[in-house]
Amino acid sequence: MTLPTPSRPAPATIHLTLMLVLTFTTGIVDAVGYLGLDRVFTANMTGNVVILGMALAGGDDLPVLGPALALGGFFLGAMLGGRLVNRAPADWVRASTWAFGLTGVLATGLGLGSLVSPPEEGTIWAFVVTGVLALAMGIQAAAARRLAVKDVTTVVVTSTLTGLAADSRLAGGTGASWPRRLLAVALILAGAGVGAVLLAVGGASGIGVGMLVAGVLSLVVTIVGHVIHR
Repeated sequence: MTLPTPSRPAPATIHLTLMLVLTFTTGIVDAVGYLGLDRVFTANMTGNVVILGMALAGGDDLPVLGPALALGGFFLGAMLGGRLVNRAPADWVRASTWAFGLTGVLATGLGLGSLVSPPEEGTIWAFVVTGVLALAMGIQAAAARRLAVKDVTTVVVTSTLTGLAADSRLAGGTGASWPRRLLAVALILAGAGVGAVLLAVGGASGIGVGMLVAGVLSLVVTIVGHVIHR
């Protein structure tokens, strides 16, 4: 008598789960950046563009260099991520492992470095952390884009919220995909809350702890994704 082979989760389900975990880490990273690195978003570039625009127009006490560095770092990271994954199939391949792994290594390294020497607003080290962390998030965004998990980009939820509302039954839609959309919004919200708590509890060390948590989770996602897809 042969035992039935256990069914394995579909690749789409695996990809969705892993990208939702990375969405949670994005909330942590952005909370750490905004609250600990002088109001800078290292993943949500829309926020940086708005802050930079207001600052250049003379907004009081708004940073210029930090958001500019984050925008540049993210752009370079997205190009690097694109170079890694664009020639590969739209699936989890070796290039995906390299891209997500690089994101995790950079975030983890910055977290450890920030524990040893906490970055202070306006210092060279703080600007280095901002630029490199944004570069890491750009790599992640490009790799996630190649996987093309619907409604889960890992770095923004504006389009996800739009789809959640516009496709809802209240708006005359079918309500399709609402669980994943709601989860994506909830997880980035939860991640931001965790990042804020880590900063409040850890003080100067909270910046490093937040990046370390995000980096380790990114590495876990990378390992799980690579092992499953082998």
